Amino acid sequence: MTLAALAYPSMLGLTKVTTAQDRVIANTQWGPLTEQDRDFVVKVRAAGLWEYPVGQMGLQKGTTPSVITASKHLVDGHAALDTTCRKIAPMLNITLPNLPSPQQQGFVSQLKADSGRKFDSDFANILRMTHGAIFNTISKIRSTTKNSLVRALADQANDTVLDHMTVMEKTGLVDFDQTIFQQTTPPKLPDSDLTPPPPAAGQPEVVLTPPPNPTSTPVDLSGLTGGGGGTNASPGPSPTAG
Repeated sequence: MTLAALAYPSMLGLTKVTTAQDRVIANTQWGPLTEQDRDFVVKVRAAGLWEYPVGQMGLQKGTTPSVITASKHLVDGHAALDTTCRKIAPMLNITLPNLPSPQQQGFVSQLKADSGRKFDSDFANILRMTHGAIFNTISKIRSTTKNSLVRALADQANDTVLDHMTVMEKTGLVDFDQTIFQQTTPPKLPDSDLTPPPPAAGQPEVVLTPPPNPTSTPVDLSGLTGGGGGTNASPGPSPTAG
């Protein structure tokens, strides 16, 4: 029950994008930007803001080689995703958070309190659930967005999330019955629990630093053109999509 309660909040924060309206909030040179496009960029950023430190935590607290390997993949993958998010956000006039949602912050606190085998088990199961939940969301964004920058981020996120799901499964600690049930039957929580807080005025942007020998790379944005869809694009996004 504790594991379920912990996993649901961050999972909901990610899957919420699937119910966002398709309303276009900005016409850009890379294609129209919808509410769910914007929310997806914010959610990818927020995911890194809690999964990256959890990966660092796993490097210190993990008790098996497979948990250590999974932790390395979290740090590596989310550092690269974060670089892409920070590249495209100003291009699309999207305000990125510097903190994950309140529930995600609580999730990190819970793993900080874990140790030994319990940490390994909670780490593998919760992260497998959250990555499994966002996997379907990425597919929806990738198949429906008309914005080429968002599409490029979705491509990278798809590869990263699939990799992270796989390394969690290779720990041998994932309870698939529980994981799949919780992925497909999330409870409803208030938006305030799921929404990352906006950055404070003048606050420096948090940067997730890549490891010394990264294997994941950010998206190469050179040569990306408009997303199409027959929408006249302005030179940049309008109005503010933050």
